[in-house]
Amino acid sequence: MTQTIQSVYNFNAGPSALPLAVLEKAQTELINFRGTGMSIMELSHRSKPYEDVHNQAIERLKKLYSIPENYEVLFLQGGASHQFSMIPMNFLQSGKKAGYIMTGVWAEKAFSEAKLFGEPYEVASTAADKHNRIPKLNELTFNDDDAYIHITTNNTIYGTQWKDLPDTGNVPLIADMSSDIMSKPVDVSKFGLIYAGAQKNLGPSGVTVVIIRKDLLEKGNPNIPTTLKYTTHADSNSLYHTPPTFGIYMLGEVLGWIEESGGVEAIAQRNEEKAKLIYDAIDNSNGFYQGHAQLESRSLMNITFRLADETLEKKFLAEAKDAGFVGLNGHRSVGGCRASTYNAVPLEACKALSEFMLQFQKNNQ
Repeated sequence: MTQTIQSVYNFNAGPSALPLAVLEKAQTELINFRGTGMSIMELSHRSKPYEDVHNQAIERLKKLYSIPENYEVLFLQGGASHQFSMIPMNFLQSGKKAGYIMTGVWAEKAFSEAKLFGEPYEVASTAADKHNRIPKLNELTFNDDDAYIHITTNNTIYGTQWKDLPDTGNVPLIADMSSDIMSKPVDVSKFGLIYAGAQKNLGPSGVTVVIIRKDLLEKGNPNIPTTLKYTTHADSNSLYHTPPTFGIYMLGEVLGWIEESGGVEAIAQRNEEKAKLIYDAIDNSNGFYQGHAQLESRSLMNITFRLADETLEKKFLAEAKDAGFVGLNGHRSVGGCRASTYNAVPLEACKALSEFMLQFQKNNQ
């Protein structure tokens, strides 16, 4: 019996599209991984074939992001949501405060978790503007003795993204980059810690990447459970306990695909081209489509928009689904429409969506 695989345009917000070349390579290696006679999922994480995969993924990440020598790369579990509590558990010590910049739901969740361990405070919030923008740098005031400042670099639900980073001086800047890591060049040296769930730009769900400065590691709280200490994982090369081996293998292959695609700079240029196709359809619609994010805060990863009324919006989403577009519904908390144009979403998919939007407008005005 022959199975037909139907091609779709995948705009899911996460888990999201993976490069076809990576999926095809994984398929060929799935049963017999590089002559071992076993699947990558069957290999011991202490075996040399797996350790080679593990270390190659770390080295590729370091090279692509030009990560300085005074940083560690960790592969953890529990998603970015686990980092919401692990960060304050390690670094928000008694008598210290930490500043959180509130730009959406995930920043708010991180802030709520920090309250369980210490004294976080809101540096700034865009809630009054329905999170349609990133705060201006002159709106931000920090304390010189803060434990850290936390930002969410890209906001998947509202479609906003930081363009210019705040200068936090000697206070460590910690960033949730789950939805825009590897989408553009980043000066890692500006951060004390970067964390990201892999399931948007780096691979399948199940792996969390943490890039942490070594001097910050030394400041971690020693009186917490072993597996919740960053030092535990840094000291063991993220092999203290069984890691998500298949996810790390896939992450390494996605990083290899980024290398072959010209590196992060080339990926960034392509992401701008992709997003422009869809934003142009919104901006040239004379109000038929209404973007949520303010112009200077627009995300290149998550493009959020509404139509004139709910009935028309439902019709748009239904017809888009019938035309092969997947994942265009907005987050359940806000509704509307959202196109997530992560690294692996091809230019052709964004062009097809732009053309669909123009035709739908023509048919429904």
